[in-house]
Amino acid sequence: MMISYKNILTVLFLIATSCTAIGKNLVYYVNPFIGTDYTGNTYPGAQVPFGMVQLSPDNGLPGWDRIAGYFYPDSTIAGFSHTHLSGTGAGDLYDISFMPVTLPYKEAEGDLGIYSRFSHQDESAYAGYYQVRLTDYNINVELTATPRCGIQRYTFPKAKSGIYLNLKKAMNWDKTVDTYIELVDAYTIRGYRFSDGWARNQKVYFVTRFSKPFKEATTFKEPLQGEQGTGYIARFDFDTEEGEQIVVSTAISAVSMEGAMKNLLYEAPHNNFDKYLSLATKAWEKELSKIQIKSKDFDKLTVFYTSFYRSMLAPTLFKDVDGQYYGADFNVYHALGWNNYTTFSLWDTYRVAHPLLFLTHPKESRDMVLSLIEFGKQKGRLPVWSLHGSETDMMLGYHSVPVIVSLLLKEKGGYSTREILNLCLKTANYDTYRNIGDYKKFGYVPYDITDPYNSDNWALSKTLEYAYDDYCIARLAEKLGEKEVAETFYKRAQNYQNLFNKNTGFFQPKDSNGEFIEPFDPEDYTPYIAESNAWQYLWSVQHDIDGLMKLLGGKEQMAKRLDQMFTTAPTDSTKLPIFSTGMIGQYAHGNEPSHHIPYLYNAVRQPWKTAEYINKICTELYKNTPSGLCGNEDCGQMSAWYVFSSMGFYPVNPVSNEYEIGTPQFESITLNLPNGKKFTVLAHGLSNSHIFISRAFFNGKRHRKSTLTYEEIQQGGTLELFMTDRPGICWY
Repeated sequence: MMISYKNILTVLFLIATSCTAIGKNLVYYVNPFIGTDYTGNTYPGAQVPFGMVQLSPDNGLPGWDRIAGYFYPDSTIAGFSHTHLSGTGAGDLYDISFMPVTLPYKEAEGDLGIYSRFSHQDESAYAGYYQVRLTDYNINVELTATPRCGIQRYTFPKAKSGIYLNLKKAMNWDKTVDTYIELVDAYTIRGYRFSDGWARNQKVYFVTRFSKPFKEATTFKEPLQGEQGTGYIARFDFDTEEGEQIVVSTAISAVSMEGAMKNLLYEAPHNNFDKYLSLATKAWEKELSKIQIKSKDFDKLTVFYTSFYRSMLAPTLFKDVDGQYYGADFNVYHALGWNNYTTFSLWDTYRVAHPLLFLTHPKESRDMVLSLIEFGKQKGRLPVWSLHGSETDMMLGYHSVPVIVSLLLKEKGGYSTREILNLCLKTANYDTYRNIGDYKKFGYVPYDITDPYNSDNWALSKTLEYAYDDYCIARLAEKLGEKEVAETFYKRAQNYQNLFNKNTGFFQPKDSNGEFIEPFDPEDYTPYIAESNAWQYLWSVQHDIDGLMKLLGGKEQMAKRLDQMFTTAPTDSTKLPIFSTGMIGQYAHGNEPSHHIPYLYNAVRQPWKTAEYINKICTELYKNTPSGLCGNEDCGQMSAWYVFSSMGFYPVNPVSNEYEIGTPQFESITLNLPNGKKFTVLAHGLSNSHIFISRAFFNGKRHRKSTLTYEEIQQGGTLELFMTDRPGICWY
């Protein structure tokens, strides 16, 4: 009997409402279908924390809605592939795709190919597990994973059955360059799929073992349009009895087929689906239990633990069990004693996803930072957006820097920090890349100078993003006693002021003659601002809020501008671009530049407005439904925002080691720190109406500041917040 996800939720709702402290079976509070509809671009399949494999269904058609391979409104499945991206704005991967069928199978012309219909009534998922019944073949498919292996279990009817492996197929930005399939024996196959797309020169080697010998194997070789390589498709035939199960175990490697075999033998030597499912759920249970919540609201618990789960889907492991990995210069390296990672969506994740991992996963964070550093050594500059060993050149800034510096400011030892500083300096002075030379020459990026790397221009955004990264470099240089370097980069960090137009009260693009662009409308979405407008980028000065306040005319004027930000409705909401979602006035929660803005009310001593908007976003823009994300998940950034904000504090400036206090979503939250200590937030009297803080105590003493420090959290203790329904109280 197959249990639908709705039935699982019903059972767990009864469990949740019978107790208040949730400490067991947290994996079942993860709903992987959240974000698979609307603009979330998430996938529902199986993965372990930070796993190399993301085994998930693909609907079979390309398009923006199917960037993660799966779109909830669809009714077809055309394969189960082993690599996916969690909520990005660009579609790639979908490597090593299997599809079980009974003969004769259904095939459509065009992109869909071999497929089956399915119903959400016959589909379920939780952390580490996915299940669906393929309606046209009456085949039940179950998926789980180890770090480097995907484990599939197919339950067949009595039939002439087959399992297709299509290495030729590509979707969205991905393009197949070459493939290969080799039969090792009647149980085992191996091969590779090489592709080019967002991940350039991507290589995925694989070894697959069937739990039953195939009766016959048929391979098809087809030419690849515009390529020298070969597109392999294979079908493996079986005579199956009613209810017979075949387990398909696939290991992947970016290094070699031999590396994939080592991964398979080490992680999945047996055809025991239930064993690997148990290991996956135990791994998730361990990670999810790092934050414990007291609540009777099942939907809120589900949204929280799904968000926490999503914060651990990326970055992804990128190293074989023998330590070998594919480097940024396309050579093979050894990572001995540490794990190499990839999938760094840094323009998004430097803001809050990585700060969350610094608290919950310091060991993994150290390895992620080392991965960025080693990538920089191999490439000659730090990555902007790295994927499967390549630089995608997606988005802007050099936001490896705040991730690296944030860790170095928290920890001592284990790194050659002057070597790292030199790598940061090399990246920040890479004059021919993304207008960095123009930024240094003019003190801003002129909008009339072409950027060969980026057709979108984004001149204003580059200036503000570079200024923040320069501040981070200055902080590191200051820590190392490099006074001249620190002074240079603190000065560069003030470059944001060069684009402030006092006449309009906004940052505004300038040309190479120093003239502001005209005409100018702060609501416009132009090529000079990255996926945002001037309202949203007005606040992208996380490192110098006091300086921004001075530009805006002082505390009262800044408060008025914040009010305008949240109350100025778009003139024509029907013309908003696809990334402007989750709108509250001009605030766009669906995209990252807005994410810290509600917390800026703390700087003008109006914390009740921070509480009001944080509560509104948490309760209205995060839902336990497939359309429950208001924007792209972006490799954990959207979800990490919810985790932090639900806990009641948030890193406005990620390298400051400070967190602004907002308003929690739960009456009790305990962060079980990796150092063995506990940090608890208690919200006394919290309710739907009592969302404002009247006073705060930390470890029994009155807390009279709007911030917490990293050191205070690491020492453990209790932050007590006394909640009221009365706004207008500045409690610090």
